[in-house]
Amino acid sequence: MAKYNFKKIEKKWQEHWLKEGTYEPDLDKAKKPFFTLMMFPYPSAEGLHIGGVRTFTGVDIYGRLKRMQGHDVIEPIGLDGFGIHSENYAIKVGKHPKKHAVDSEKNFYRQLGSMGNGFAWNERVETYDPEYYRWTQWLFIQMFNNGLAYRKKAKVNWCPKCATVLADEQVLSGECERCSSEVTKKDLEQWFFKITDYTEKLLSGLDTIDWDDAVRTAQRNWIGRSEGAEINFKVKDSTDVLRVFTTRPDTLYGATYMVISPEHELISNLKERIKNINEVEKYKELSKNKSDEERKEGKEKTGVALDGVVAINPANNKEISIWVADYVLSGYGTGAIMAVPAHDERDFEFAKKFKLPIVPVIKPPQPIPSPPPGASAFGHLESNIEADLWVGPGTIMNSEEFNGKDLEDAKWAITEKVKGERKINYRLRDWLISRQRYWGPPIPMIWCDSCGKWLAEKEENLPILLPDVKEFRPTGTDKSPLANFPKFYETKCPECGGDARRETDVSDTFLDSAWYYIRYTDPKNKKEFASQDRMNKWLPVDMYIGGAEHSVLHLLYVRFISIALHDIGKVSFAKDMGGEPITSFRAHGLITKDGAKMSKSKGNVIDPDEYMKAYGIDAMRMYLAFLAPLTQGGDFNDAGIKGLTRFLERVWEFYNSRTNGTYKPKENSKEDIKKITHKTIKKVSEDIEKLQYNTAISALMVMLSQMESETDDFADVSFLFMLAPFAPHITEEIFEMRGSKESLHTQKWPEYDAKYLVDDSFNLVVQINGKLRATVEVPFDITEEDAKKIALEQENVETHLGGKEPKKVIYVKGRLVSIVV
Repeated sequence: MAKYNFKKIEKKWQEHWLKEGTYEPDLDKAKKPFFTLMMFPYPSAEGLHIGGVRTFTGVDIYGRLKRMQGHDVIEPIGLDGFGIHSENYAIKVGKHPKKHAVDSEKNFYRQLGSMGNGFAWNERVETYDPEYYRWTQWLFIQMFNNGLAYRKKAKVNWCPKCATVLADEQVLSGECERCSSEVTKKDLEQWFFKITDYTEKLLSGLDTIDWDDAVRTAQRNWIGRSEGAEINFKVKDSTDVLRVFTTRPDTLYGATYMVISPEHELISNLKERIKNINEVEKYKELSKNKSDEERKEGKEKTGVALDGVVAINPANNKEISIWVADYVLSGYGTGAIMAVPAHDERDFEFAKKFKLPIVPVIKPPQPIPSPPPGASAFGHLESNIEADLWVGPGTIMNSEEFNGKDLEDAKWAITEKVKGERKINYRLRDWLISRQRYWGPPIPMIWCDSCGKWLAEKEENLPILLPDVKEFRPTGTDKSPLANFPKFYETKCPECGGDARRETDVSDTFLDSAWYYIRYTDPKNKKEFASQDRMNKWLPVDMYIGGAEHSVLHLLYVRFISIALHDIGKVSFAKDMGGEPITSFRAHGLITKDGAKMSKSKGNVIDPDEYMKAYGIDAMRMYLAFLAPLTQGGDFNDAGIKGLTRFLERVWEFYNSRTNGTYKPKENSKEDIKKITHKTIKKVSEDIEKLQYNTAISALMVMLSQMESETDDFADVSFLFMLAPFAPHITEEIFEMRGSKESLHTQKWPEYDAKYLVDDSFNLVVQINGKLRATVEVPFDITEEDAKKIALEQENVETHLGGKEPKKVIYVKGRLVSIVV
């Protein structure tokens, strides 16, 4: 018998599949299109990470099932090669980004090609290809022409190490999500996309798509819809008014001071009246160096009172102090808040520190329920500094005519009294698109002094090519490296024809990836970003698998861009879903090595190339699938992959014996082969659908053991087909060995017959006074009389009864006999 030579077999079939175009769908004639998508990699490091190999393998397993179920599957691949990740790596290794792109493309495609995936290679895209970013620039122009792109001066997040601005979504706990440097603030002119115009559509759309709950929750929280009221507080002896947004107007009578952000215009408006203006200005300067995250989550509460300026509480006309504190942000709400220290933990801590009055206006229910985590039980009801914090339910008190009212009723009654306005606010801010870097698509906008405005480049002039320049490194200023090259930025106005200046910033890399799935459907189209026919046939994406860390970055942007394109009439797919681009999304888990997170410093980073060379691609695929459900994490260890190697060797030996006539059953069969085959078909089919590949493989292991004892042709073929998504090379070789001239991977997935799923017998449990005393196999159609008789005849039951007559004998059909003595 020929030994299983995985190197020879895997090389043979990968070359064959590529030559024959086995996995290339007919994009125009497909009758049952199915789009399975993975997040294309950004080639910033030496090569693919093992986590990426696991994810791509997981996507491929799912796609292979769908192909064998009769779908025309497209499983495209490409490279997200533009952006800071790739540029930073190029700088690190001393290469020009364009040279690095060429080298990394070759290496990444080599690795991707060796994984055994059913990639549609003819549809690949690279974001740095001018034929791709031409349409990224076109997309920017569509947004501008439809009022969804604008330029303004704003306080933005600045990463000093990456030397560029960052969107809010790219700042994690005050640090750059790419390099972990502390993020600061700068006032800069930048381009923004008006994603805030789509808050309600982005929220409502979450109810129409089959996405992981955790991802949908993350997006809901990031959009941050809150319903409340805007209320005006007059500033005493001034025409100035402080307008606040609050979700708790029912607590207005408990507002004992106000807080404004350091950027609030009131400070400059009343500069002459503020007696301690120097102290206030000094505080403003200190706050400039803090990120929004630092300001919101600052453990130590800081602030300065505006000495000489007070506000009037509109509910009771009492004077209340005004403070400037950096935990209030200018970009959220109105940049001013009313502080109700008796019923808000943050306000309570601030009031305690600065000895400000605390007035409770919510009477807790009696008896007082357990307080929420972190809150003390409500104690004193009188208005003094010793009053406790209460953040629970109750009724209104200390609020004049509203005393005794339900909180919800009081909200709007008090709002009406003070002439407030009901309002909905959102946490989401517009998407900051500009980047002061070199490696990205130049933003296709032109400033004309004569016209006095920004204009979009003419579409026929696209793409605006990224020039070859030696000095590509970040300048460290608010200017892009392209600002140093007059040949690039000097141009003519598309409207008046006069001298004009190109925008020298490039666009955010997340814009590149916000539409790549669309280009996959028509990657060679030179006339439009994709034809309507192709998009309508293949979109929305049926299944998308990727990282949950992109919940409020890529996954939010991809929805926004699709819905916006739908609204401006550039796409027409998924009308019944409001232009949602992805039907189903599943987040994959992360893997560790021997229980520890992988890192170069620990020396435990897995090189997938080494393992594929040592054990074979099919063994690697099976082990990565066997670690855990794809949606969960798993721990990689060498012993595990060796076990899967032995399993594949058994598969090889079994089918060789069946082919050459040397098959000999090992032992008497314990279970009917037809039943186990049909049960396994059902389980493997359902488990792959649920991405529970580990349990599907377990079922195949059980079935192989049974087949080694007893088998038939239907079992042989069914097992081979079910193993194919996990181990495509060995199964293709065996299928050919059995005489087939066609590819196994285009065959019909086996179907189970429900009649074989029903067992003829079951294990009857026998209990005495609730304790298990025996189990016995009995026919499913056993009568109650016979079940009781057999139970009482069991030797262990007779022993524990000790001759006693049972008081009761109860039969639960199909399960157990319970004996009471």
